[in-house]
Amino acid sequence: MNIQVEFGKRVRELRARSGMSQEALSFRSGLDRTYISGVERGTRNATLASMQRIAEALSVSLGYIFSDERFSAEPAYLQKDFIIPFLERFKYLLDPEKKVLAFQVTGLLTGPDVDYMCKKLMGICSAYGRDELNIIVDHRDMKASDGEPVVYSPEVSERAVVFQQELTKYSKQVAVLCNSQFMQQQMDHVTKISGIHDKTIPLFGSDKDMIGMAFQMFDINGNGLIKSIV
Repeated sequence: MNIQVEFGKRVRELRARSGMSQEALSFRSGLDRTYISGVERGTRNATLASMQRIAEALSVSLGYIFSDERFSAEPAYLQKDFIIPFLERFKYLLDPEKKVLAFQVTGLLTGPDVDYMCKKLMGICSAYGRDELNIIVDHRDMKASDGEPVVYSPEVSERAVVFQQELTKYSKQVAVLCNSQFMQQQMDHVTKISGIHDKTIPLFGSDKDMIGMAFQMFDINGNGLIKSIV
């Protein structure tokens, strides 16, 4: 396949799975929306510099765009993705003995959802000192109603930076169980902005490998919330 056509197809996929409009991608990349549209349709050749700007706007490396990971180009963050209330999709568990806080999100997040999580979890963290808690973030089942993985939308990414800036005060280490290489790339990008990057390891692979690495990091044998997804 022509490299320009392949690039445009991948941009459309990644934009869709992050709930980003062409207008939002245009704003974040500094490129005209009609240019973005032409690139996605394969009717406009993107320069290397433009490819790099688009990749950065999608919170991924240019190399990742040409990786083998593939998604549906169906838009995520639609009304049907939020039928189940967030409070039924958000769970957390504190192990006070091991000082491990685990939290899990199933389905998609909105900006207000992130604010709610921040308030709830910071209430728990405030009982601890600086760099005292190990944290496991489980995003393995963060999927849209079509069953395909999604990542943070632009709004969620912005709120997540604020959340992580609060979290970094209390966190010793953070393990993020990701649903895709795309999320792994996005987490690397977002945590650099928030300042929690040096404490965070975004993990992607088999459930067994991810969970095993997280438990090894925190010297624990198990967790009541973090289990293998069948």
